[in-house]
Amino acid sequence: MALATRLTRRLNLKVPVISAPMAFAAGGRLAAAVSEAGGLGLIGGGYGDEGWLRQELAKVPRGAVGCGFITWSLAKQPHLLDLVLEHEPKAVCLSFGDPEPFAKLVKASGALLLCQVQTRRDADRAIDVGADVVIAQGSEAGGHGQSRATLTLVPEVADLIAAKSPDTLLCAAGGIGDGRGLAAALILGADGVLVGSRLWASAEANVSPRMHSAALAATGDDTVRSQLMDMARRLDWPKRYTARVLRNAFIARWEGREAELMAVAEAEAEKYRSAWADGDPDNSNTFVGEVAGLIYETPPVADIIRDMVKGAEARLSAFAD
Repeated sequence: MALATRLTRRLNLKVPVISAPMAFAAGGRLAAAVSEAGGLGLIGGGYGDEGWLRQELAKVPRGAVGCGFITWSLAKQPHLLDLVLEHEPKAVCLSFGDPEPFAKLVKASGALLLCQVQTRRDADRAIDVGADVVIAQGSEAGGHGQSRATLTLVPEVADLIAAKSPDTLLCAAGGIGDGRGLAAALILGADGVLVGSRLWASAEANVSPRMHSAALAATGDDTVRSQLMDMARRLDWPKRYTARVLRNAFIARWEGREAELMAVAEAEAEKYRSAWADGDPDNSNTFVGEVAGLIYETPPVADIIRDMVKGAEARLSAFAD
C-alpha cells in the first residue's frame, strides 16, 4: 500500500498522512502506530506536562516520530523543546502562535519544521521562518482553530506557496476522516493530510471509552466551537482561537453565561479536571471535529490508514477516468 506525493518522497513515507499532535490523546503508542503504518506520527506536547512527555517519548525509538507543541504554551517552558530535540524527532510541529522564536533551533537540529496555520497571513509567516511543511487547518477540525474552512483555505495557501516558496510542502487539516477527504485534499493542492479526529477514534489513542462512545454516537451537527472549556480550565488561550468539541451538559450549562463561569472558575476548574480524569463526556469535553459524523468504530490505526489510502486511490482513479 502506497500513495506517492511530494510529502511521501521528501519525508520518506509510504502514505501522505501525518497524525495531529493532539494533547494527551496522541501519546507514543498512537504516534508509533501511525509511523509503522507508513505515515508520520506526532506525540502531542500539549500544555507542557514534562513527566507525561518523557514517558511518551520513552515509548518510541529515536527518529521514528515527531512531536507537536502549542506554541504559546511552549514559550512558558522552552526547555521542553530541548527535551524533545534530544530524542532526535523526525519533525516538530508548532501550532497556535508565532513559530519564529523556535524555528531556527528546530531546523538546526535536523528535524523538519511543521507549522500549522489557520489563515493565509499565518501561512505567509510560516514560510518566512522556514517551515518545511505548512499545515492549513480548517475550522471543521476538532480542538483548537479559527474560522476559515478547509475547502477554501487549502487552495489559497497552495497558491501562496506556489508563488512564494515552491519547495515548501502543504498538508490539509480539518474534516478529513476517510479516503474521500484525503483525495479531496490532494485535488485542492495539498501534498498530504494531517489527521486528528479520525485517529483520535482509534484503538491506540489515549482516550477514555466513554469519550469514544460519545463521539461514535454523534454527527457533525453535534459539534460546536467554544471557549468555555478553556475558561473552565483556566487556560490562557489567545482569544483568536476557539475549540471544536461535542455539545454536552457542560456547554448547555454555561453557554451565554461566560461572566458567571469566570466568577466561579476556581471551583469549576477542579470539577472539570476531575470529570476529565474520569473520562466523563458530559461534564468535560470531547474534543472531536465535524468528521464525527463519519466515524462509526475505533479500529487499530493501521486499519484506518489502510482504508483511507485505498479509498483515496479509488476516488482519484475514478476522477481520472
